[in-house]
Amino acid sequence: MRTGPAGRAAWVALLVVLYLFLLAPIIVVFVVSFDDATFLRFPPEGFTLDAYRQVFANDDFRSAIQVSAVTASVTALLAVVTGVPAALALSRVPFRGREAMESAFLSPLLVPNIVLGLALLVLFAPIPLTDTYTGLILAHLGITIPYVVRTVCASLAGADPRAEEAARTLGADTFTVARRIILPTVLPGVVSGGVIAFLLSFDETVISLFVSGQNVTPLPVAVLQYVEYRSDPAVAALSVCLVVLSVVAVVFVERSLGLRRSLRSG
Repeated sequence: MRTGPAGRAAWVALLVVLYLFLLAPIIVVFVVSFDDATFLRFPPEGFTLDAYRQVFANDDFRSAIQVSAVTASVTALLAVVTGVPAALALSRVPFRGREAMESAFLSPLLVPNIVLGLALLVLFAPIPLTDTYTGLILAHLGITIPYVVRTVCASLAGADPRAEEAARTLGADTFTVARRIILPTVLPGVVSGGVIAFLLSFDETVISLFVSGQNVTPLPVAVLQYVEYRSDPAVAALSVCLVVLSVVAVVFVERSLGLRRSLRSG
């Protein structure tokens, strides 16, 4: 159905309003982060970069950033190491119970994080794995592996398995097929899944609240503890930094590998 200039203009206006509505909280936080007040207010009445200096001068924030960076990096690596073979098996190896296995890998996406957090607390407390890097990483693996499996499966779904069969017919061994055929095919999904796993682990709040403690405190938990007693532009500045981190990671993947292509299923 064709629309005239008025219809197209109305459609564009509707899209602009929708995007402004979705981005309004981020815009407000961005503007507030430059305010010179000692409390959160909008609209701001001054301009300063002191809030950003406070973020990096705060010992608790620096320690929490280190904890989150280490946890997210290890979690992303282990999620890729675990998720890629699982995705290859689910996509290329026919076996009994494959659908049940695929459901098991994707089931954490259907369970609320607060339920997972409570279950992990009950499981980790007696061992003990709470308030440790190991417990935090294991907890985050449960919610990040499904994304790696999904992105790699999506990459494999768009590949032609006959290319692998042809390579084997021409005498290529399993390692050569994996290196020359499978790896280039799944690389966009692997990188995309790894980036998503890193961002999810870095920003995870609910599960981290249950399994972290005084010795190992990730950044989202440290922010919650900070705003419990204070409310100043430093929180907004930190939020802006996290948003920028996420945007840079997504743009990097999109520009280098094509995020939409890697997430597109066959």
